[in-house]
Amino acid sequence: MNDTFKSGFISIIGRTNVGKSTLMNRLIGEKIAIMSNKPQTTRNRIQTVLTTDTYQAVFIDTPGIHTPQNKLGEMMIKTANTTLNEVDIIFYLVEPHPIIGKNEATIIEKLKSVHTPIFLCINKIDSVSKEEVAETINKYKEELDFSEIIPISAYEGANIDALLKCIEKYLPEGPQFFPDDVLTDQPERQIVAELIREKALHLLDKEIPHGIAVEIDTMKSRKNGDIVDIEATIVCERDSHKRIIIGKQGAMIKEIGSKARYDMERLLGSKVYLTLWVKVKKNWRDSQFLLKNYGFNDQDF
Repeated sequence: MNDTFKSGFISIIGRTNVGKSTLMNRLIGEKIAIMSNKPQTTRNRIQTVLTTDTYQAVFIDTPGIHTPQNKLGEMMIKTANTTLNEVDIIFYLVEPHPIIGKNEATIIEKLKSVHTPIFLCINKIDSVSKEEVAETINKYKEELDFSEIIPISAYEGANIDALLKCIEKYLPEGPQFFPDDVLTDQPERQIVAELIREKALHLLDKEIPHGIAVEIDTMKSRKNGDIVDIEATIVCERDSHKRIIIGKQGAMIKEIGSKARYDMERLLGSKVYLTLWVKVKKNWRDSQFLLKNYGFNDQDF
């Protein structure tokens, strides 16, 4: 191994729906974090790993910073905030808009007390003019002294190479934390559950997805290894939501399962036989016991 090998942890922060998960997936070249245009998609800290010949970067995709409405929301905010002083680099993602809104102002205020190098990543530059990007840069430079300012498009991959070069520049010398072939610290069961939730986020009504969790009841490979049998339960908060998730003659839950199964087969490298159920657990987002039961971490409470 190179004597000057570098390693470290990079937290990706920003308000909801700014493209954090899309960027993380782009950086490692694989789909690990679920993506949606709806807020509060990411609930846990998801770690992914990029290993090169000269460095290893561990990316932490945090929940979007927002005003919490329940215990789940409070946990999400705590998860986002506690990474700020535990990492080697912070990616602060914003959209290319010269007006700094209330949420962005709150995040900037938090960042003023952080000593970690902060990269301002202006995402979605493919959607605006160069003039608007320049105005955004000038406005944010007035608020904080960023270590680097890098306009990017996580969706299209624009300027990602420049961002990767900056990573190596700022990472400290250190050991390789994960083997070369490790892409995430998330167990397969957790990723599978998140894939189901992602499809629900895309397909269901606006308010329902925030009130769902996914339990993997069983996940077993058959003896020949060609098929993985997965049984999972979508947990919702209301009987009316259950009816919507199932859909007319089971059409909605079939579509959720079909789309989730496609991504599962790519992830696992084998055929998947998926069975989905739906059950109601009222107010589960305010129950510490149920949050823990559905895969949220003890330290986040």
